[in-house]
Amino acid sequence: MAQKEQNSHADIVLSCLEEEHLKREIVLKHHSLIRVISGQMHVTQADDSYTFVAGDTLLLPRNQLSMITKTSLGGKPFRSVMMTFTTERLKELYAADGFKSIKPHTHKIRSFPKHPLLDSVFASLEPYFQLSSKLPANIVSLKLGETIAVLRALDSDIDTLLSDFSDPGKLDLVEFMEKHFMINMSMDKFGHLTGRSLNTFKRDFQKAFNTTPQKWLTQKRLELAHYHLAQSQRKPADIYLEVGFENLSHFSFAFKKYYGYPPTAVLRQKSLQATAESH
Repeated sequence: MAQKEQNSHADIVLSCLEEEHLKREIVLKHHSLIRVISGQMHVTQADDSYTFVAGDTLLLPRNQLSMITKTSLGGKPFRSVMMTFTTERLKELYAADGFKSIKPHTHKIRSFPKHPLLDSVFASLEPYFQLSSKLPANIVSLKLGETIAVLRALDSDIDTLLSDFSDPGKLDLVEFMEKHFMINMSMDKFGHLTGRSLNTFKRDFQKAFNTTPQKWLTQKRLELAHYHLAQSQRKPADIYLEVGFENLSHFSFAFKKYYGYPPTAVLRQKSLQATAESH
């Protein structure tokens, strides 16, 4: 088990990485606020990448593709607290406030500077993680309400993000897929995030690329892998997850089937070329 969680059935979770390294793709269903306690977290999205360490606080918006890498740092494992703001809870909050956002906003990650108000919120949660049972619902509501009040005090524009309950709009399929092809997820999710049903996604994809999504994704990922092997001399075990494959054996099989030789052959060829050029 790579990651241990406490109160994992609640909207407030303490997680601890039990291994040195964890890398995965995520699409959060709800907005989530994360405080890094120890270790390091690297987040990659289509156009940006971020690195967070102990004491950093970030808000990961819902329905956004992200590659998350969690590692130990300074001899300490990765530990974090995550607070989930469910759509249902936010709808209740903004309905009670009578708030309606008319300002445009972006769904990019938001990071918050270190502040006593945020420190106080997360410090007050520590005793709850000693519980073996789910946190009482009324306490969860109070803590999440307090946290949102603090975020409002620190970011005057936070309501425009949290009060947007719309589903992803229909996006440019070609642009989206070119940016996210290395992220490994189901066709259903690709369809949802581009504002399409599964059938519409497959139909639009065929029109745009003249092939099936799976064939195109495999080709793009293998081409990216070949580039990394040839240009950076990185080992297959170091890149297969990064380019979108679930395991090394499947990657090696697909690579050999597509190119006619195994990925290690690329490394050998580059090594021979380098040796020849040095003489």
